Amino acid sequence: MASPKSKDSVTSEKELPGRRDGSNAKSRPRPARSSSRYSPAEVHEIFRRFSVQRPEPKGELEHINAFTLLVAVVLSAQATDVGVNKATRALFKAADTPQKMLALGEAKVGEYIRTIGLWRNKAKNVIALSQALIRDHGGEVPDDRDELVKLPGVGRKTANVVLNMAFGQHTMAVDTHIFRIGNRLGLAPGKTPEQVEQGLLKIIPNEYMRHAHHWLILHGRYVCKARKPDCPACVIADICKAEVKTTDVPAPLVPIAPLDSVEEVQDRSGTAA
Repeated sequence: MASPKSKDSVTSEKELPGRRDGSNAKSRPRPARSSSRYSPAEVHEIFRRFSVQRPEPKGELEHINAFTLLVAVVLSAQATDVGVNKATRALFKAADTPQKMLALGEAKVGEYIRTIGLWRNKAKNVIALSQALIRDHGGEVPDDRDELVKLPGVGRKTANVVLNMAFGQHTMAVDTHIFRIGNRLGLAPGKTPEQVEQGLLKIIPNEYMRHAHHWLILHGRYVCKARKPDCPACVIADICKAEVKTTDVPAPLVPIAPLDSVEEVQDRSGTAA
């Protein structure tokens, strides 16, 4: 984040869906948005195929617990997951709680994350974030979005990622990939990330909401890419209504093995990936 005040990418065994928007506050009118171009049956089939392709999708940010997940997501702004992981492996070994992070201090945290963009401001955020968690939440990460977005460096997207991954809530964190897919495919058109978020929450079947966030991110990152969509590799090519698509023939629907982490590759090869 640009500053500690700025607002913006440990799964619990017990799912706590709560409200889909990740908030325990009273209901408020949703912003106006365009309708999805897909019927409920088509949406169901899209996510059914994603569920077959990746039965247990996982985020690519490495973390130990809810706190380290929160820190990793804050650090990931304007940075790659690979770059964040390289920096946080050593950091999280030294500090995996707000108390330990605060004890390290801003300068030491900065040394760990110097390879990440905007590292000076992010180091300030991490320390301010740790202080706020200790002061206001007894050192625990809150499971309420309204409380999360009060924390330094935490915005709606970051809060939704944490609520989904750490607490099993049915939230939708709209990053650049999901925003692109929502509009390109006409799945949930919107001029803002929040409009796309609300559109997706409205149409995605509840049975698929737990992992929908990861399915869409991974699809956008590896198949429906920004510059040139890889339509021949797309399992929903026959359903897709994107104007840029190049084929109506879907790719074979087979499970995809989880991506190996850099450490796993190194362990097998003995060299850096």
